Amino acid sequence: MAQDQTGSTESPKPLSVGVLTGGGDCPGLNAVIRGVVRKAEKHYGDRVVGFLDGWKGVIENDFMELTIDACRGILPRGGTILGTTRITPFMVEDGMAKVKATMSENDLDALIVIGGEGTLSCALATYNEGLPVVGVPKTIDNDIGGTERTFGFDTAVAIATEAIDRLHTTAESHDRVMVCEVMGRHVGHIATWAGIAGGATMTLIPEHPFDVQIVCDALVRRHENGRFASIVVVAEGATPAPGTIDLPKQEVDRYGHIRLGGIGHILAGEIEQRTGLETRVTTLGHIQRGGTPTPFDRVLSTRFGVAAIDAVHTGHFGHMVALRSASITPQPLVDCVSELKYVSDELYDVATQFFA
Repeated sequence: MAQDQTGSTESPKPLSVGVLTGGGDCPGLNAVIRGVVRKAEKHYGDRVVGFLDGWKGVIENDFMELTIDACRGILPRGGTILGTTRITPFMVEDGMAKVKATMSENDLDALIVIGGEGTLSCALATYNEGLPVVGVPKTIDNDIGGTERTFGFDTAVAIATEAIDRLHTTAESHDRVMVCEVMGRHVGHIATWAGIAGGATMTLIPEHPFDVQIVCDALVRRHENGRFASIVVVAEGATPAPGTIDLPKQEVDRYGHIRLGGIGHILAGEIEQRTGLETRVTTLGHIQRGGTPTPFDRVLSTRFGVAAIDAVHTGHFGHMVALRSASITPQPLVDCVSELKYVSDELYDVATQFFA
């Protein structure tokens, strides 16, 4: 029951709300869904439906009923029970018309869109087309503006840090250089946090193009001084300074995104050739996306889900729920997706203090 300033109470009007998960999968998606459904059904008396495979489900009117009973047991599960794709209404002929038809046919009052920068940019575009949408920020890259943290990031950092911890022992046994490639298309949050937490010898991120000869010289000095077991963490989107390494032509996927991954192998080859130090590569890839979310991500995801359904009832359409100063508040999508959130110079400076 809601209470106004005069002290009277009234029941909030039950709504019909759709939910979708778009873009790449991420630990914590199911916790968001569960949070939405729990408060929607228990507090507001809402009906909630989950569209299957992201925007594709909205376009094709393909959904499942989401109830408290249907969401039991999903809190610790990775991935998403709804499935996900990178398809958007703007990739399909008459896509927006089909989305609006689905909303109208099912008497939906709002749509909660859970996704990363691409999915939320699409949410903003559909809002500008008249769709009542609320966003929830999801990405292991932690690159969405307007929020201090995105869910999935803490899990990815924990996985990467554990991998670096394990690489230390095998590197020490063989006096090797170990290159660990982690995710991070345009930003290096995972690499920086995991590099600091794992005691990396060097951490290379997209925000700071690297000179491979400087990297090699540092590694040689480290090993000449009798130290061993060097760990170089590199984000998949890290790039060498112009003219320092010849890179192969980059491929583009069907969504127009450059296919990343492989910089670890290129870097390892350069290090071994230039230094003579035995060098091995570990590419974590989708391991960072999978599995059980950390307790922090479970809590953050749950808070986001509860806040998202609240935002629907307060009419904060065109907004995204965000973590700011330990509170969850709605922020305009137009501000949150206008530019990526990069690794701060202050944080990266902390990492560089421990470089070889």
